[in-house]
Amino acid sequence: MNKNILLCVSGGIAVYKAVALVSKLSQAGANVKVIMTASARQFVNPLSFQVMSKNDVFFDTFDEKDSSVIAHIDLADWADLILVAPATANVIGKLANGIADDMVTTTLLATTAPVWLAPAMNVHMYDHPAVKRNLAQLASDGYQFIEPSEGFLACGYVGKGRLEEPEKITAIVQGFFSEKVKPLAGKTVVVTAGAFYVPLDEHHVISTKANGRIGQAIAEEAKILGANVILIDEKEASVHKLFEQLEGYQKQYPSTFFIHAANTPTIEGAPILSIEGMTAVTFGQKVIGEPMLTIVSDTWIDFSDTAEINGQFWDATDATQFAKAFWTYILQGDAQ
Repeated sequence: MNKNILLCVSGGIAVYKAVALVSKLSQAGANVKVIMTASARQFVNPLSFQVMSKNDVFFDTFDEKDSSVIAHIDLADWADLILVAPATANVIGKLANGIADDMVTTTLLATTAPVWLAPAMNVHMYDHPAVKRNLAQLASDGYQFIEPSEGFLACGYVGKGRLEEPEKITAIVQGFFSEKVKPLAGKTVVVTAGAFYVPLDEHHVISTKANGRIGQAIAEEAKILGANVILIDEKEASVHKLFEQLEGYQKQYPSTFFIHAANTPTIEGAPILSIEGMTAVTFGQKVIGEPMLTIVSDTWIDFSDTAEINGQFWDATDATQFAKAFWTYILQGDAQ
């Protein structure tokens, strides 16, 4: 890769993953330097990062290791890309509001390099309106995000908030610096897969069958093509939750490309997703606004052998091949 990567590490239990991230980036050929917040140093000793990066670790704005330069300005200019991983709610809030009170934040405000944030925190913190507001502000300022994954969190909760795995982050960085420009690079794609139910009352719901194979394949192919992909893959979640998630992503990423492949019942009283202002593809679901493309099948797309797209019938038995054909079709349309 032969690129300069500056890793800014803020304080959360996911700091241990950041050590592995430095190792993976170094193995991929990157030259990595690390800045740590005071809180991060409560979890991991700077020596761990020094050993993995083979470079000095920075954490004090006023500790100038080279008197010929100002450290935080020199690092800001040195980096080809800056990663903030893990990015805590605290550092996200500081950056969104232009606060520079330590070496991480002063360097981030001084750089002109691309900055990617990989949030990691408790699921309720990630869903807090203030955090969402700060993420939306950073998105409008041009920052990119590596979305956290879902699973068991250190606090004991299960949900979205886990720092993405070091291998995946490294692959994303490698893709960014790839000589071949990928057609979806710089674009955010939100894909729904699986099924969402509609609650009738406290004890009854209307749900549908789903396995998510088509939506998942479309999301995987979008990643290969360079997109920042957000996969909303649910098996037992309310359509109201989907509505809230989509609203949040629409605010956070104003240019979202939305692909609605999940099964959502359309009974009377069910909330209808709004896609106004979004570039969207649907699979026959009822929505507010006009999608750029509606794909029709005899039953839910996950269980169909064929799908009709603008009068053409496509084979849907192989989800991976369907996803490749889907993106080829969409990208050809963009090029015309």
